[in-house]
Amino acid sequence: MLRLIKFTAMMVFTIMAASSCTGDSSVQSVVAVPETQYEVLGPWAEVDPIPLRGISARLDSLAGKKIGLFANFKRAAKPIAAEVERRLKERFPDIETSLFDSTLPNVCETETVNKEEFTAWANEMDAVVGAVGD
Repeated sequence: MLRLIKFTAMMVFTIMAASSCTGDSSVQSVVAVPETQYEVLGPWAEVDPIPLRGISARLDSLAGKKIGLFANFKRAAKPIAAEVERRLKERFPDIETSLFDSTLPNVCETETVNKEEFTAWANEMDAVVGAVGD
């Protein structure tokens, strides 16, 4: 009998504690389930209207080639390009290198200010190495 009284008292205290946590004085339900809404999305992405192009063909050798070194506007780009040039000339003494030094952010300069100059320079090169000074 004592067990039944203890169990009943425990249940009453549990119900009272649950109702005080929800801020409701009447005991309706202990767990409130929020109404959930889902948005259904289609699995298909929008198609890019610009057709894809493959990458340029790889050179069989760098011997005797014109290699462009593009250094972006960041401080470490020129020293990186200089080191790449030094190492390339160690391995291929007959290569010719040319540096295009960007002084403005890449997108700004190559798309607006020096687009013609950059395009002409790139078209003269057999390959280009980009040095990003980060």
